[in-house]
Amino acid sequence: MSSARHAAVLSHAPPDGGRGAAPPGVDPGEFRLALLEDAYEVVAGLELVTPALVLDPPDQPDAEAVTWPGTPIVRAATPPDAFAALHAAGAAEAVLVAGDAPDLPPLLIGKLFRALGQAPAAACAARPDGLVALAARLPLPGWLAGALTEVDLDTPDALARLRAAAPRPGLVPQGPGWHRIRTAADLRFLDPGLEGWENTRALLEGHPLHG
Repeated sequence: MSSARHAAVLSHAPPDGGRGAAPPGVDPGEFRLALLEDAYEVVAGLELVTPALVLDPPDQPDAEAVTWPGTPIVRAATPPDAFAALHAAGAAEAVLVAGDAPDLPPLLIGKLFRALGQAPAAACAARPDGLVALAARLPLPGWLAGALTEVDLDTPDALARLRAAAPRPGLVPQGPGWHRIRTAADLRFLDPGLEGWENTRALLEGHPLHG
């Protein structure tokens, strides 16, 4: 049964194959997929939330293979297109989650959904810049859809730009921040004592968690 809440993980195949994030000795493609699968497992484990996968570029069979059977697959190059597709799939609220946040606590996604009770959108900022996740009520209000044609989770000042586009303050509250694994230096953020991120953990076995 589909939920009115969807959580979609973004799979962006980087032009360099993700070589910047994988440590020496780890295959970049396998590493990107491990991050993606762990991020997907986070959203797939949420109660009363339908997990989904957003593909850009649209043809990523290896990424699709990490999902559970029946998972909605969205092929969209921009956040407005992704949100529109999720709305068409039955979502009244949705969150887009970066595919390189393998250890994102599910609680932080829950906080974004709760924030939508008072605001049309809510964001989880990434360290040091960009966003880990963006939640919104659907369909998107015009000002947010317009802003998201030029802003995505990778935009360094995404939160500031979305807030600047809002017609009044308080429409894009910020939840607790988290980290993404975008470079080898970001591996230091991974906590071996934190549950989850099993696929990434297995690939990194024997590798120090530092850049």
